[in-house]
Amino acid sequence: MVDGKILTEKLLRYAVKFLHLNERDVIYMRNLLLREFNLDAPAEDCGDFSFIDTLTVPDVLVSELETYALENGLAEEHTLNLYSTYVMGILSPLPSKVNEDFLKIKKEQGIEKACEYFYNLSIMNNYVQKTAISRNLKWEYVDGDKFLEITVNLSKPEKDNKEIAKLLTAPKSANKYPSCLLCKENEGFKGTLTHPARENIRTISLTMGGEPWFVQYSPYAYYNEHMIAISEAHVPMHIKKDTIEKVLDFVDFFPNYMIGSNAALPIIGGSILNHEHFQGGEHLMPMHKAPVKETFTSKEFPEVKIGIVDWYNSVIRLESDSREKISALATKIVNAWETFTCEECFIFAETDGVKHNSLSPVCRIKDGKYVMDMILRNNITTKEYPDGVFHAHPEYHNIKKEGIGLIEAMGLFILPGRLKKQFAMMADILCGNTAYDEDALNDKENYLYAHRDMIKDLLKDGMADSFESAEKRITDRVNVICKNILFNTAVFKKDEVGENGFKKFLSVCGIN
Repeated sequence: MVDGKILTEKLLRYAVKFLHLNERDVIYMRNLLLREFNLDAPAEDCGDFSFIDTLTVPDVLVSELETYALENGLAEEHTLNLYSTYVMGILSPLPSKVNEDFLKIKKEQGIEKACEYFYNLSIMNNYVQKTAISRNLKWEYVDGDKFLEITVNLSKPEKDNKEIAKLLTAPKSANKYPSCLLCKENEGFKGTLTHPARENIRTISLTMGGEPWFVQYSPYAYYNEHMIAISEAHVPMHIKKDTIEKVLDFVDFFPNYMIGSNAALPIIGGSILNHEHFQGGEHLMPMHKAPVKETFTSKEFPEVKIGIVDWYNSVIRLESDSREKISALATKIVNAWETFTCEECFIFAETDGVKHNSLSPVCRIKDGKYVMDMILRNNITTKEYPDGVFHAHPEYHNIKKEGIGLIEAMGLFILPGRLKKQFAMMADILCGNTAYDEDALNDKENYLYAHRDMIKDLLKDGMADSFESAEKRITDRVNVICKNILFNTAVFKKDEVGENGFKKFLSVCGIN
């Protein structure tokens, strides 16, 4: 049995140490917790709680808190996470205080220290669940002078492109509160069984494109200090001139972070299209580290360095110390791409009134200069490729079927959590621990049905001599699949037709 009085004192010490609880407020907070835990008085003898000062995550206290709640009827098994989130929210500083402290640290110590304060708070109040994230499988695939980062994310649900597309046309419910998972109104929201609790989320307000926005860290944290910038208005994603201004405003405020917008169309636009938001953070993506393979110039914008990036998909890189010039050229590219058609490359700006062209602008500051990478995207479909011509092709859907959004396009693959178990089962077959049964794998109800062709193909090289070598064989194949998926997404292929098409588009933008 968990002693609620002792738990109260542990939580108070933790809050003082890690959640910036002022010593002047400890008595007040103690009384709030005693009431919450249905206790009449605090503990008289607390013992030694010095171990709390060495914690790097709140897991042990969250576990005790949830156990106490279950033992004392404060929450049921299926609502324990909602309850612990609520209590951690009580212990966290108010949003206004977080903003005040962030801006004070930014002014006095710099943006890096301010982000360190904000990120650590988000971990220690259990919003960014560091322990769960650490269980993800991660590895790097080196491909000559380029590389990819690949992770099997065990906390992110796999989404279907068709379901994502429905968000754009879904009727708005007047009673839905908050309207979506990104809305500002999530701050402090109690949560439901279908909507996560958000009492412990904290955000920082800023102005982007002359509009009120805010930033928060991602609870999934696909990479270090994964930040999301979100419009306070519940408006759909779009890529226009104001998008370019907004990402530039972001890096002016956060020069230590990169920022990018998903393309604003289904298949190529990430998993949330009905609320304008960008994704950024401290981590530099593999695409950022790829060099320019061919340089170009613009008579209209001689101050801007222009190049095609040596990357798997189609990326234009702009670099300049002039915000005004890089903004103007990037906007010109956005407008030109929206209406560009190149039949030889099977690029159609629209068919039957449906738009297909969009792009992802990704901005950062390097050596005092603005760098804008513009990833060209197109979501056209055909009978042969109903999920998208420039999407992962069907032979790769067993590994990645959902949309290839901004993060994957930059070289960080987030693969579905189901693969961890499936890879282990496949390795058992490849090394002989489990008998290979082709008929069983062809049964649509078989858990490995989606991998039946891949397993059969891997066995052409014979049986693996160990489970570890079987795992490596699978990983090697997945690496190539991820690379090929990025090639699939390239609107201009790496051949003569594609290269000519790319130069044709650049010339439309006055770039030669």
